[in-house]
Amino acid sequence: MIRTLRVIRWTALGLTGLLAVAVAVVQLRPRGEQAGGTVAVPRGISIGGPFHLTDDKDRAVTDADYRGRWMLVFFGYSNCPDECPLTLQKMAGALNKLGPLADKVAPIFITVDPARDTPERLRTYLANFDPRIIGLTGSDVEIAAAAKAYRVFYAPGRHEESGADLVSHSTFLYLMDPAGRFVSLLPSDVDADGLGAELRAELKAAR
Repeated sequence: MIRTLRVIRWTALGLTGLLAVAVAVVQLRPRGEQAGGTVAVPRGISIGGPFHLTDDKDRAVTDADYRGRWMLVFFGYSNCPDECPLTLQKMAGALNKLGPLADKVAPIFITVDPARDTPERLRTYLANFDPRIIGLTGSDVEIAAAAKAYRVFYAPGRHEESGADLVSHSTFLYLMDPAGRFVSLLPSDVDADGLGAELRAELKAAR
């Protein structure tokens, strides 16, 4: 079991390296050429796929449960000291900017720390940002499979003097269409306005 998880995580790390190359290419472009603030993904790289997890209401769910809505997916964990709360604030802000259009979006937060992030813990944590954000957890194997599908790297960090067990992880936001197909990859430094604009543009274009 441990060996399988290591293989999955290192595979995800290698694939994340390819995405890092894409990020570097985008960052080298003039800002005006970065359409919508999205990150270019190398041709032939697939992102997304089936997952079997447990939501913050303790119900078994799959990716198919969110068909018909645009999935905005972010991987993180509730004890994250910086990127996760900042990104969740942006997600909440973007939903507010969408108004009624937000009903067409399923904002999803998948934990990379399932041992601590129980359904109850996720529900309580996400209520601090926006109750519409859906928390998903699962077994180590289920989380590893979801992370592999989305090309997410994560790995437990060292036990710091503060007593906080940190989990290193990639911080992209993934937008999937109502059929579950990958649409765009956004960096964590996108602001609420930029995220809201990207969502609104995709929702309107799909009408």
